[in-house]
Amino acid sequence: MNTQYDLIVIGGGSGGIATANRAASYGARCLLIEQARLGGTCVNVGCVPKKVMWHAANHATNIGKAADYGFDIDINGFDWHHLKTARDTYIEHLNGVYMGNLNRNDVAVETGTASFVDKHTVSVDQSIFRADKILIATGAYPNLPNIPGVELGITSDDFFALERQPKRVAIVGSGYIAVELAGVYRALGTEVCLLVRKDVVLREFDSTLSTALVELYRKHGIDIRFDIQVAELRKNPNGLLDIQCQDGVQLTNFEQLLWAIGRTPNTRNLNLQACGLQTNSDGFITTDEWQNTNIPHIFAVGDITGRALLTPVAIAAGRKLADRLFGGKPDSKLDYNNIPTVIFSHPPIGTVGLSEQQARSQFGDDIKIYQSRFTPMTHALSDQKEQTLMKLITTGENERIVGCHVIGDGADEMLQGFAVALKMGATKTDFDNTVAIHPTNAEELVTLK
Repeated sequence: MNTQYDLIVIGGGSGGIATANRAASYGARCLLIEQARLGGTCVNVGCVPKKVMWHAANHATNIGKAADYGFDIDINGFDWHHLKTARDTYIEHLNGVYMGNLNRNDVAVETGTASFVDKHTVSVDQSIFRADKILIATGAYPNLPNIPGVELGITSDDFFALERQPKRVAIVGSGYIAVELAGVYRALGTEVCLLVRKDVVLREFDSTLSTALVELYRKHGIDIRFDIQVAELRKNPNGLLDIQCQDGVQLTNFEQLLWAIGRTPNTRNLNLQACGLQTNSDGFITTDEWQNTNIPHIFAVGDITGRALLTPVAIAAGRKLADRLFGGKPDSKLDYNNIPTVIFSHPPIGTVGLSEQQARSQFGDDIKIYQSRFTPMTHALSDQKEQTLMKLITTGENERIVGCHVIGDGADEMLQGFAVALKMGATKTDFDNTVAIHPTNAEELVTLK
């Protein structure tokens, strides 16, 4: 067995696999170490299975609209177990695709838990491996609060193992995962209570999006409670869960509680002390704009760095790093500005650039806001109107667009092209000079007044 490599990658998620494959394409001898299934969080308990569930929930929503268009449909039920089985089969296929790509690129794969022995050496069980360069891409895992009864709840990882659909759930959290799973559950017929510790959801995003989503979710029947701090979780005599809150409020009879309160960097088994690697106050590995750590030949990408916890960011950063280290491109690095992202709520949210709060902080009064709320044609024939909201934030005399925010049907697909425009420095005039595609939701972004 070859135990000496040019690059050891610890973590077989999106960022780690992308880096290993790109480095190997340049002729580097690479070893990838993964303790679980290939693909990491995104493929196994994140983006991919979540999007499958989102599609299922979207089908349920569209079936509900069918009568508005003249269809007479009887819904005879929804089989959660059937969906899970089909989803799991799809994920297993993707696991195999990842392994096939690694094999084609001659990347060696070791299954097990990696731990540093010294700055150039890692152990996996009883095996020892050395490399000139090492990449850490071990991601993060769900947080749990330190309260009595915490073990009675589940995390987003556990959500994807559920064999049957719960009838009534509480979700604790306010970020991506909380609002996405709240939307999925509700659209599929589960009663949902969303418990938010502060007074806003999606607090890192433009406040207009947050406000609009709360309005829509409450219309959908989601019970949103703000300023709630869970103190204890108990099982009652009926076998259901009761939630005791710090302010004395008690919420009762939930079939399930899901914790969605952030993520912890996955460094627990790495033995970072052996190589002197620095972490920040939250435990994430400290990196600069080049993905360098404080050890010259050790690098980190993805969620483990605590920056822009998104799969495409990890992939892009890893490939740029491989280009720099092995591809003869010394200036290759990821630009972390204007990263687009989508929140797969119901309806979805697409956002890129600065929020209004960030723009005002950066440019003061030198900004101009363009905003529109309208009922898209999707709901034109329905008694249940659901508005789409679009918002552009501009700055300077030429009104360069520094923020683009959308909540509504199609936001997930339309944002990619507008993100390219922002990255290229588009102005409001550039948008105005673009002929609209009619009738679409996206045309509103090039006709805002």
